[in-house]
Amino acid sequence: MYDNGLMIGHFEPLHLGQMRSILEAAGQAKTLHIVIMTHPSPHPDFTITLQDKARWLQMACADLPFIHIHTTDEIELPLHEHLYDSNDSSENVRIDVATSNAKLQRLIKALALPAETALFMAENHPLTQSDVQEQLILQVVTTTLQPEFDSYAIARDPVAHWSAIHPEARANYTKTVAIVGGESSGKTTLVHKLANYYGASFALEMGRLYVGTDLGGSEVGLQYSDYAPICLDHAQAIRDAKANATAPVTIVDTDFVTTQAFCEEYEGRTHPFVAACVDEFRLDHTIMLDNNTPWVDDGMRSLGTPEARGRFEQRLLDIFARHDIAPYMIDQPDYDARYQQALQFIDQHIYGKTL
Repeated sequence: MYDNGLMIGHFEPLHLGQMRSILEAAGQAKTLHIVIMTHPSPHPDFTITLQDKARWLQMACADLPFIHIHTTDEIELPLHEHLYDSNDSSENVRIDVATSNAKLQRLIKALALPAETALFMAENHPLTQSDVQEQLILQVVTTTLQPEFDSYAIARDPVAHWSAIHPEARANYTKTVAIVGGESSGKTTLVHKLANYYGASFALEMGRLYVGTDLGGSEVGLQYSDYAPICLDHAQAIRDAKANATAPVTIVDTDFVTTQAFCEEYEGRTHPFVAACVDEFRLDHTIMLDNNTPWVDDGMRSLGTPEARGRFEQRLLDIFARHDIAPYMIDQPDYDARYQQALQFIDQHIYGKTL
């Protein structure tokens, strides 16, 4: 048992194989220090910060007080895993021991770690070779390989390796798709069909729920002051859906633009808090359904005439333009055709499938 252990990685994304290595190292050190570095080649489709990665590990290890999380702007520290393309040979990688020692020395000083700290590395790392170990300033301790988790492949294509991503990191690797449109355009039915198809989590329309929970089931009491709490409820619902994401896509029933459109329709003015929510809680993709389906009165809808439906649809488009959002339009009047078109969009833009 070592008094102090050190493990260094990119953890982008944090995956189950890395977590298993952390737990193995933690079983051999009284205190394990994990240092998170910035990834030199971040995935272009996901914006991940050092703070995001620190949060993942802090949450994953919240009940393991002997594990301490750190971040560093230092680059080229000796990683726990030697990341290389599986088509390349690790023996061809040049090992600069002097540079590694210099960087480790600075890190140890910054963390106030003793010289006897054990450096945990995967057993296939070039720095674990006996002739190299003798030159390092820290004792190297190896952890078992996790061959079913290829960190290089996972980092290159997180969507294809979704099941390998640690649950704490999945919120940052799921993309939100909002389904919007006027009343009786088939949004909610489409949301449930898409969620079932992809096995995805989803956030329901908060305006409709709010009418039921706070207004007694009728919009007759709806007023200007209600739009802010509706947006707050919706933001929390989206956050919860992403936090519990079960797929690389998370479906959202309506969006903040729709809430703003109803506010302008009913109150005759723009709500500044709702406008801030449109920009602050930006969704990744928006699918807009044309108002060309049959009108169905469910007791809570009031914009049923062709004139009212057309006006509301234009209002939505105007607000989207105001906030530089370009929705993907689906104008098929047939419900199944809409569903198929939505599937094609998600397959292409999130799963990277070619049409």
